[in-house]
Amino acid sequence: MQLIKVDPRALVESPDHSRQTKSSPQADALLLASIKAVGIVQPPVVSQQADGGNGFLINAGRRRVRLAIAAGLEQIDVLVDDPANDNGAMRSMVENIAREALNPVDQWRAIERLVALGWTEEAIGVALALPVRQIRKLRLLANVLPAMLDHMAKGDMPDERQLRTIASASLDEQKEVWKKHKPSKADPQVSWWSVAQALQKTRMFARHASFGDDLAQAYGIAWVEDLFAPADEDSRYTTDVEAFLGAQQEWMTANLPKKGVIAETTNWGEVKLPPKAERVYGKPTKSDCTAMYLDRDGRVQTVHYRMPAAKKPKGKGAAGPNNAADEVGEVSKPRPDVTRKGVEMIGDLRTDALREALGRAPIEDDTLMALLILAFAGQNVSVTTGSGGTYYGHSRLAKNAVVLFDADGKLAFDMDTLRVAARTMLVDVLSCRENATNSGVVACVAGEVVGADAFLPNMGTEDFLACLSRPALEASCKDTPVLPRQRVKDTRAALVEHFKEGHFVHPSAVFAPDQAKLSDWLSRSATAADDEETEEDADNIDDGISGDEAEAFQEAAE
Repeated sequence: MQLIKVDPRALVESPDHSRQTKSSPQADALLLASIKAVGIVQPPVVSQQADGGNGFLINAGRRRVRLAIAAGLEQIDVLVDDPANDNGAMRSMVENIAREALNPVDQWRAIERLVALGWTEEAIGVALALPVRQIRKLRLLANVLPAMLDHMAKGDMPDERQLRTIASASLDEQKEVWKKHKPSKADPQVSWWSVAQALQKTRMFARHASFGDDLAQAYGIAWVEDLFAPADEDSRYTTDVEAFLGAQQEWMTANLPKKGVIAETTNWGEVKLPPKAERVYGKPTKSDCTAMYLDRDGRVQTVHYRMPAAKKPKGKGAAGPNNAADEVGEVSKPRPDVTRKGVEMIGDLRTDALREALGRAPIEDDTLMALLILAFAGQNVSVTTGSGGTYYGHSRLAKNAVVLFDADGKLAFDMDTLRVAARTMLVDVLSCRENATNSGVVACVAGEVVGADAFLPNMGTEDFLACLSRPALEASCKDTPVLPRQRVKDTRAALVEHFKEGHFVHPSAVFAPDQAKLSDWLSRSATAADDEETEEDADNIDDGISGDEAEAFQEAAE
């Protein structure tokens, strides 16, 4: 290394400098005043151009050279060094950090550049005096969407918690969210809170799991380490909430004590004990029962309770029950075969199949008119009547009736037009979706009548099969050459591969209505009709008119 004097205008700027963001005008003004007063105290470091040029390449001191030119200096001192194997990447980064902390974005990019040049994470940590965990954290942040990084480099930075959420999301997810929240000329500031909220996912932590690696593998749980968490705690987590809760549930079932039950929780996270149960807050006895449940964080919690002693029957010679000490009560339902998300998927698939069947399947005219009447009995239909009430969808449904009128406003249609209008009305009204549009059991009746089962798509996909419990998934292997595997993930993959060219419909998705629900609907509807007739008779009595007279008046009016 040698010290020489050169014209600063003859120096060539290196394209691989670490500090990418521009310094502030105030900082440039201070350095310019210092150079004019005392010159450059620390000479810039240069090296001979490696591409055959005769000039010198600036390795460190790019800003000092630029402001020396601005100060009008004819010559400056520079240190000539040999070119480094990594084009001076590490030297540039260390020199910049020593003088002034790099912008976080520049630091992330510099580390990625060093890794691309062959540096290992351990070597970078030793050179920069940083722990390897910090290097990995910075490397994770370097995976932030480039458009977000460019905006952060301008000084608009999210806080650490928001940055953690953003960096943990995939680039595709970041891109979709950035489209909605990117800055504009009217509002140049980014609401990082909104960006982080849109990318937030529920995390289930490994430190809260009671199950071991065997169940984790069986449910396909892959732990991800949170590099932003404190180094002295287990920060592994998964965003597959259904798999985590399923593994916890299976562990509780396998480790349930003799007098134990799996309990549910309220909306506030409190355990639901059996009716008349008395919770034990002190040390439990052998006769007390145990309730295991999952709290809001997915952790297995245990409480103890005791059931009241059975009352002795009155009378001589009456023997009381001898199993009172073994009674634990009923508190929990078994885990459903299909999760809530799976039920919602079934509702969407049913609705699409029902609409396709109503539009294409052959339907007799009398059946079509019956279905049309049935559709208006759906629980998602409300109509404004003369006696009051409100119907919010009449303007949308009116389009189906407009086609039945001619140019003069008269009803004029042929049977083909009527059939099309009836089918369209049914398509708009009937729904099986798990929301406010659900028509209830009548949609299942309609689907069974028109053969909508034939229009259901193949449900042997990864998305739907992931919504099934282990028993339901293994039951789906029936009548197939697929045998249940040790791991749920492997069983699901084998079924997906088997049904790739086939067709699978889960039994809970077929349109055959549940007889209990259908009977309940029929009884409730009949009761409502009887109540209306009773109210009508009461109104006639109040008016001094008998029921026979009311019928006579009605016939005369007709």
